[in-house]
Amino acid sequence: MRCLVFAVDPLIGVRRRSAAMSEQYVEETKGSPSWHLPAIVILALLALGALGFAWSNSSKLDATKQAVADQLKSAQQSMQQDLSAMKDRLAADEKANTDLQGDLKVVTDKLKITQGQLKKARQEAEERNTQTTEMVKSLDTSVHSELATKATTDDVKTVDTKVTKVGDDLAKTNNDLTMARSELGTLIAKNHDEIDVLRRMGERDYIEFTIAGKNQPQKVGNVTVELKGVNEKRNRSNIVYTVEDKRYEAKNINVNSPVFFYLSGTHLPQEIVINKVGKNTISGYLSIPKANSQPVNAAAKSGR
Repeated sequence: MRCLVFAVDPLIGVRRRSAAMSEQYVEETKGSPSWHLPAIVILALLALGALGFAWSNSSKLDATKQAVADQLKSAQQSMQQDLSAMKDRLAADEKANTDLQGDLKVVTDKLKITQGQLKKARQEAEERNTQTTEMVKSLDTSVHSELATKATTDDVKTVDTKVTKVGDDLAKTNNDLTMARSELGTLIAKNHDEIDVLRRMGERDYIEFTIAGKNQPQKVGNVTVELKGVNEKRNRSNIVYTVEDKRYEAKNINVNSPVFFYLSGTHLPQEIVINKVGKNTISGYLSIPKANSQPVNAAAKSGR
Protein backbone atom coordinates (compact mmCIF):
# COMPACT_ATOMS: atom_id res chain seq x y z
CA MET A 1 0.00 0.00 0.00
CA ARG A 2 2.70 2.41 0.85
CA CYS A 3 4.35 1.80 -2.45
CA LEU A 4 1.16 2.61 -4.48
CA VAL A 5 0.59 5.85 -2.67
CA PHE A 6 4.11 6.90 -3.42
CA ALA A 7 3.69 6.03 -7.00
CA VAL A 8 0.51 8.01 -7.49
CA ASP A 9 1.67 11.18 -5.80
CA PRO A 10 4.10 12.17 -8.51
CA LEU A 11 1.36 11.96 -11.17
CA ILE A 12 -0.90 14.11 -9.14
CA GLY A 13 1.85 16.74 -8.87
CA VAL A 14 2.39 16.72 -12.54
CA ARG A 15 -1.29 17.20 -13.24
CA ARG A 16 -1.49 20.04 -10.76
CA ARG A 17 1.48 21.76 -12.31
CA SER A 18 -0.01 21.34 -15.77
CA ALA A 19 -3.30 22.81 -14.65
CA ALA A 20 -1.55 25.69 -13.03
CA MET A 21 0.45 26.37 -16.20
CA SER A 22 -2.74 26.17 -18.29
CA GLU A 23 -4.48 28.66 -16.08
CA GLN A 24 -1.49 30.96 -16.23
CA TYR A 25 -1.45 30.68 -20.03
CA VAL A 26 -5.19 31.40 -20.19
CA GLU A 27 -4.71 34.41 -17.97
CA GLU A 28 -1.84 35.65 -20.09
CA THR A 29 -3.91 35.04 -23.25
CA LYS A 30 -6.84 36.98 -21.84
CA GLY A 31 -4.58 39.92 -20.81
CA SER A 32 -2.75 40.38 -24.13
CA PRO A 33 -5.29 42.80 -25.81
CA SER A 34 -4.71 45.46 -23.15
CA TRP A 35 -1.30 46.50 -24.61
CA HIS A 36 -1.87 45.58 -28.26
CA LEU A 37 -4.52 48.28 -28.79
CA PRO A 38 -2.43 51.23 -27.58
CA ALA A 39 0.43 50.01 -29.72
CA ILE A 40 -1.82 49.88 -32.74
CA VAL A 41 -3.15 53.37 -31.97
CA ILE A 42 0.37 54.72 -31.56
CA LEU A 43 1.43 53.13 -34.80
CA ALA A 44 -1.61 54.60 -36.53
CA LEU A 45 -0.84 58.05 -35.14
CA LEU A 46 2.76 57.73 -36.22
CA ALA A 47 1.61 56.70 -39.69
CA LEU A 48 -0.79 59.63 -39.86
CA GLY A 49 1.97 61.99 -38.66
CA ALA A 50 4.36 60.64 -41.25
CA LEU A 51 1.69 60.99 -43.91
CA GLY A 52 0.98 64.59 -42.85
CA PHE A 53 4.68 65.39 -42.78
CA ALA A 54 5.09 63.89 -46.23
CA TRP A 55 2.09 65.85 -47.53
CA SER A 56 3.47 69.08 -46.02
CA ASN A 57 6.85 68.46 -47.58
CA SER A 58 5.19 67.66 -50.89
CA SER A 59 3.24 70.96 -50.73
CA LYS A 60 6.39 72.89 -49.87
CA LEU A 61 8.21 71.15 -52.70
CA ASP A 62 5.45 72.09 -55.15
CA ALA A 63 5.51 75.70 -53.91
CA THR A 64 9.28 75.77 -54.23
CA LYS A 65 9.07 74.34 -57.75
CA GLN A 66 6.46 76.99 -58.68
CA ALA A 67 8.60 79.78 -57.21
CA VAL A 68 11.67 78.53 -59.06
CA ALA A 69 9.65 78.26 -62.27
CA ASP A 70 8.35 81.85 -61.81
CA GLN A 71 11.85 83.14 -61.13
CA LEU A 72 13.18 81.29 -64.14
CA LYS A 73 10.43 82.71 -66.33
CA SER A 74 11.08 86.24 -64.99
CA ALA A 75 14.81 85.80 -65.57
CA GLN A 76 14.15 84.60 -69.13
CA GLN A 77 11.88 87.59 -69.81
CA SER A 78 14.47 89.98 -68.36
CA MET A 79 17.17 88.32 -70.44
CA GLN A 80 15.03 88.63 -73.56
CA GLN A 81 14.45 92.34 -72.85
CA ASP A 82 18.16 92.92 -72.22
CA LEU A 83 19.02 91.02 -75.39
CA SER A 84 16.51 93.07 -77.38
CA ALA A 85 17.87 96.31 -75.91
CA MET A 86 21.40 95.17 -76.70
CA LYS A 87 20.40 94.38 -80.28
CA ASP A 88 18.83 97.86 -80.61
CA ARG A 89 21.95 99.51 -79.21
CA LEU A 90 24.11 97.42 -81.51
CA ALA A 91 21.99 98.43 -84.51
CA ALA A 92 22.19 102.09 -83.44
CA ASP A 93 25.97 101.81 -83.00
CA GLU A 94 26.30 100.19 -86.43
CA LYS A 95 24.21 102.95 -87.99
CA ALA A 96 26.27 105.62 -86.21
CA ASN A 97 29.44 103.87 -87.35
CA THR A 98 28.16 103.77 -90.92
CA ASP A 99 27.25 107.48 -90.77
CA LEU A 100 30.65 108.35 -89.34
CA GLN A 101 32.37 106.35 -92.08
CA GLY A 102 30.30 108.20 -94.69
CA ASP A 103 31.14 111.59 -93.12
CA LEU A 104 34.79 110.61 -92.92
CA LYS A 105 34.78 109.66 -96.60
CA VAL A 106 33.19 112.99 -97.55
CA VAL A 107 35.69 114.93 -95.43
CA THR A 108 38.55 112.88 -96.85
CA ASP A 109 37.38 113.51 -100.42
CA LYS A 110 37.02 117.24 -99.74
CA LEU A 111 40.43 117.30 -98.10
CA LYS A 112 41.94 115.65 -101.16
CA ILE A 113 40.28 118.27 -103.38
CA THR A 114 41.50 121.08 -101.10
CA GLN A 115 45.03 119.70 -101.07
CA GLY A 116 44.96 119.45 -104.86
CA GLN A 117 43.77 123.05 -105.18
CA LEU A 118 46.40 124.22 -102.69
CA LYS A 119 49.12 122.37 -104.56
CA LYS A 120 47.95 123.89 -107.84
CA ALA A 121 47.88 127.40 -106.32
CA ARG A 122 51.39 126.94 -104.94
CA GLN A 123 52.63 125.79 -108.33
CA GLU A 124 51.05 128.82 -110.00
CA ALA A 125 52.54 131.09 -107.36
CA GLU A 126 55.99 129.58 -107.87
CA GLU A 127 55.64 129.95 -111.63
CA ARG A 128 54.57 133.58 -111.28
CA ASN A 129 57.42 134.28 -108.84
CA THR A 130 59.84 132.70 -111.29
CA GLN A 131 58.44 134.82 -114.10
CA THR A 132 58.64 137.95 -111.94
CA THR A 133 62.24 137.20 -110.98
CA GLU A 134 63.16 136.68 -114.60
CA MET A 135 61.44 139.94 -115.56
CA VAL A 136 63.34 141.84 -112.87
CA LYS A 137 66.66 140.31 -113.97
CA SER A 138 65.91 141.12 -117.58
CA LEU A 139 64.98 144.68 -116.64
CA ASP A 140 68.12 145.12 -114.57
CA THR A 141 70.27 143.88 -117.44
CA SER A 142 68.43 146.08 -119.91
CA VAL A 143 68.72 149.16 -117.66
CA HIS A 144 72.43 148.74 -117.08
CA SER A 145 73.01 148.12 -120.76
CA GLU A 146 71.06 151.16 -121.85
CA LEU A 147 72.61 153.40 -119.19
CA ALA A 148 76.06 152.28 -120.27
CA THR A 149 75.47 153.05 -123.93
CA LYS A 150 73.07 155.98 -123.75
CA ALA A 151 73.35 158.82 -121.29
CA THR A 152 70.95 161.32 -122.75
CA THR A 153 67.98 162.57 -120.76
CA ASP A 154 65.49 161.10 -123.20
CA ASP A 155 67.07 157.67 -122.87
CA VAL A 156 66.95 157.89 -119.08
CA LYS A 157 63.29 158.87 -119.24
CA THR A 158 62.59 155.90 -121.52
CA VAL A 159 64.30 153.58 -119.07
CA ASP A 160 62.37 155.11 -116.18
CA THR A 161 59.16 154.48 -118.09
CA LYS A 162 60.10 150.84 -118.59
CA VAL A 163 60.96 150.52 -114.91
CA THR A 164 57.60 152.01 -113.99
CA LYS A 165 55.80 149.64 -116.35
CA VAL A 166 57.61 146.62 -114.96
CA GLY A 167 56.86 147.84 -111.42
CA ASP A 168 53.17 148.02 -112.32
CA ASP A 169 53.35 144.53 -113.81
CA LEU A 170 55.05 143.31 -110.65
CA ALA A 171 52.36 144.89 -108.45
CA LYS A 172 49.71 143.34 -110.66
CA THR A 173 51.40 139.95 -110.34
CA ASN A 174 51.58 140.29 -106.55
CA ASN A 175 47.91 141.22 -106.38
CA ASP A 176 47.10 138.26 -108.59
CA LEU A 177 48.95 135.98 -106.19
CA THR A 178 47.04 137.24 -103.15
CA MET A 179 43.61 136.86 -104.76
CA ALA A 180 41.65 133.64 -104.46
CA ARG A 181 40.60 131.67 -107.50
CA SER A 182 37.24 130.05 -108.05
CA GLU A 183 36.78 126.43 -109.11
CA LEU A 184 36.61 127.67 -112.72
CA GLY A 185 39.96 129.43 -112.36
CA THR A 186 38.68 133.03 -112.28
CA LEU A 187 40.11 135.51 -109.78
CA ILE A 188 37.75 136.61 -107.01
CA ALA A 189 38.00 140.21 -105.79
CA LYS A 190 37.22 140.83 -102.12
CA ASN A 191 37.01 144.65 -102.17
CA HIS A 192 36.94 147.69 -104.43
CA ASP A 193 40.73 147.89 -104.79
CA GLU A 194 40.97 144.30 -105.96
CA ILE A 195 38.10 144.91 -108.37
CA ASP A 196 40.11 147.78 -109.87
CA VAL A 197 43.11 145.46 -110.21
CA LEU A 198 41.01 142.91 -112.07
CA ARG A 199 39.44 145.62 -114.20
CA ARG A 200 42.90 146.79 -115.30
CA MET A 201 43.76 143.28 -116.40
CA GLY A 202 41.20 143.82 -119.19
CA GLU A 203 39.85 140.31 -119.36
CA ARG A 204 36.43 141.11 -117.89
CA ASP A 205 34.05 143.95 -117.16
CA TYR A 206 33.15 144.49 -113.49
CA ILE A 207 29.94 146.18 -112.36
CA GLU A 208 29.74 146.99 -108.65
CA PHE A 209 26.37 147.21 -106.91
CA THR A 210 24.74 147.69 -103.51
CA ILE A 211 21.20 146.50 -102.75
CA ALA A 212 19.46 147.90 -99.66
CA GLY A 213 16.15 146.29 -98.69
CA LYS A 214 14.48 143.01 -99.43
CA ASN A 215 12.26 142.21 -102.41
CA GLN A 216 13.46 145.23 -104.39
CA PRO A 217 14.77 144.06 -107.79
CA GLN A 218 17.72 146.06 -109.07
CA LYS A 219 19.18 146.08 -112.57
CA VAL A 220 22.90 145.19 -112.61
CA GLY A 221 24.31 145.07 -116.13
CA ASN A 222 22.33 142.47 -118.05
CA VAL A 223 21.01 140.85 -114.84
CA THR A 224 18.32 141.77 -112.32
CA VAL A 225 19.29 141.02 -108.70
CA GLU A 226 16.83 140.86 -105.81
CA LEU A 227 17.70 140.41 -102.12
CA LYS A 228 15.62 137.82 -100.26
CA GLY A 229 17.38 137.50 -96.91
CA VAL A 230 20.68 137.84 -95.03
CA ASN A 231 22.46 136.07 -92.18
CA GLU A 232 24.90 138.61 -90.77
CA LYS A 233 26.30 136.20 -88.18
CA ARG A 234 27.40 133.70 -90.82
CA ASN A 235 27.99 136.22 -93.65
CA ARG A 236 25.45 134.56 -95.92
CA SER A 237 22.65 135.85 -98.11
CA ASN A 238 19.79 134.64 -100.30
CA ILE A 239 19.19 136.28 -103.67
CA VAL A 240 17.07 135.85 -106.77
CA TYR A 241 18.63 136.85 -110.11
CA THR A 242 16.84 137.11 -113.44
CA VAL A 243 18.73 136.31 -116.64
CA GLU A 244 17.06 136.37 -120.04
CA ASP A 245 13.59 136.45 -118.42
CA LYS A 246 14.40 133.39 -116.29
CA ARG A 247 14.45 133.58 -112.49
CA TYR A 248 17.04 131.68 -110.48
CA GLU A 249 17.35 131.46 -106.70
CA ALA A 250 20.67 131.19 -104.86
CA LYS A 251 20.49 130.35 -101.14
CA ASN A 252 23.08 130.61 -98.37
CA ILE A 253 25.71 132.34 -100.53
CA ASN A 254 28.93 132.81 -98.59
CA VAL A 255 30.78 136.09 -98.84
CA ASN A 256 33.31 136.13 -101.73
CA SER A 257 31.84 132.94 -103.22
CA PRO A 258 30.85 133.36 -106.90
CA VAL A 259 27.49 132.40 -108.38
CA PHE A 260 28.07 131.28 -111.98
CA PHE A 261 25.58 131.43 -114.84
CA TYR A 262 25.77 131.34 -118.65
CA LEU A 263 23.98 133.39 -121.26
CA SER A 264 22.66 131.74 -124.38
CA GLY A 265 25.35 131.22 -126.99
CA THR A 266 28.28 131.90 -124.62
CA HIS A 267 30.90 129.51 -123.34
CA LEU A 268 32.36 131.58 -120.49
CA PRO A 269 30.37 132.12 -117.28
CA GLN A 270 29.32 135.38 -115.73
CA GLU A 271 29.73 135.76 -111.97
CA ILE A 272 27.80 137.40 -109.18
CA VAL A 273 29.98 137.89 -106.09
CA ILE A 274 28.73 139.23 -102.75
CA ASN A 275 31.60 140.95 -100.90
CA LYS A 276 29.74 142.36 -97.90
CA VAL A 277 26.59 141.50 -95.94
CA GLY A 278 24.78 143.95 -93.67
CA LYS A 279 21.34 144.39 -92.15
CA ASN A 280 19.06 143.80 -95.16
CA THR A 281 21.95 145.01 -97.35
CA ILE A 282 24.44 143.36 -99.68
CA SER A 283 27.31 144.74 -101.76
CA GLY A 284 29.24 143.02 -104.52
CA TYR A 285 29.88 142.98 -108.22
CA LEU A 286 28.91 141.36 -111.51
CA SER A 287 31.77 139.96 -113.62
CA ILE A 288 31.21 139.72 -117.39
CA PRO A 289 33.90 138.13 -119.62
CA LYS A 290 34.84 140.25 -122.61
CA ALA A 291 35.33 137.11 -124.66
CA ASN A 292 31.55 136.66 -124.82
CA SER A 293 29.47 138.02 -127.67
CA GLN A 294 29.49 141.75 -128.45
CA PRO A 295 25.82 142.30 -127.48
CA VAL A 296 26.59 141.02 -124.05
CA ASN A 297 29.52 143.44 -123.67
CA ALA A 298 27.40 146.28 -124.89
CA ALA A 299 24.65 145.44 -122.44
CA ALA A 300 27.16 145.22 -119.61
CA LYS A 301 28.69 148.63 -120.41
CA SER A 302 25.31 150.24 -120.70
CA GLY A 303 24.43 148.79 -117.28
CA ARG A 304 27.49 150.45 -115.76
